[in-house]
Amino acid sequence: MVKVTHKGYLRSTQVAFVALYTIIITGSLVRLTGSGLGCADWPKCSDSKFIDVSSTHAAIEQINRLFTGVVAAAVIVCVLLAFKLRPKRRDLIGMSIMLVVGVLAQVMIGAIVVWTGLNPISNIAHFLVSIFLMSVAYMLVQHARIFRLTENATPRGEPSLKDKFAINLVRLMVLATGLAVLTGTVVTGSGPHAGDEDAIRLGFGVTRVVRIHSATVWLAMFSSLGLAILIRRRRDLADILQRSLSRYLLILVVQGGIGYTQYFLGVPVILVALHVAISVAVWLCAVDVYWNSRLSTQQQNVID
Repeated sequence: MVKVTHKGYLRSTQVAFVALYTIIITGSLVRLTGSGLGCADWPKCSDSKFIDVSSTHAAIEQINRLFTGVVAAAVIVCVLLAFKLRPKRRDLIGMSIMLVVGVLAQVMIGAIVVWTGLNPISNIAHFLVSIFLMSVAYMLVQHARIFRLTENATPRGEPSLKDKFAINLVRLMVLATGLAVLTGTVVTGSGPHAGDEDAIRLGFGVTRVVRIHSATVWLAMFSSLGLAILIRRRRDLADILQRSLSRYLLILVVQGGIGYTQYFLGVPVILVALHVAISVAVWLCAVDVYWNSRLSTQQQNVID
């Protein structure tokens, strides 16, 4: 029987995390290059061919589909290794299984996207499930990291952050970031990059939904700035949140700059692709701030 080390398991979760992030990027490239219907059927590429790379659009779509196999293998490995870990950890097993179920769900949603001719609602669902899977993968990596450092069960205890105002600001920031991601998908579903020139759009006015999206981004910015001001006045809060909040603010400012730039330049493909990739990073940074706000003193001591 092969013994699974804690370090080895942590690496497997990191591989799954990178794979899940990568397929979000490849999926966005399918849409942005107009290759959403490069394969007009599923699971076959066309009525006559299972795999078809006769055109650029078909090849791009095929690469994205084939990479799903890499993602599936990565998350399955996490499950298998989680069962072999000693001592056994229910949290690691549960989150690993959740990733496998989520990837299977994504495969079916991807099929629905093709069968419905790139319906924007199914496209939005496809992206939001990806965001959920990235969140689970992030939590799995963090739990595996603590498990590796302690060589036993995760130390538990009450969260070290007890300031109610700070807690509410963290919650508001995470909520606003989630709304920014959601409204961003609505902007995409209403704009020119729908995956195919004949794909239907949501039908909302682009200018209106962009303004709503911008409002959620500004809400995230103001709530995080409020938290940053509070941290500067409170050393105890700085020890808990300063590093994660600094990363969040940096990524959010970069993302906001790219967002405004792409809008005024007529949404060029390169900037839109970068905007999509960084949107995932912004959300993960928000999750990271929340994660740090929920850590107990024992857990923080282990990580530090």
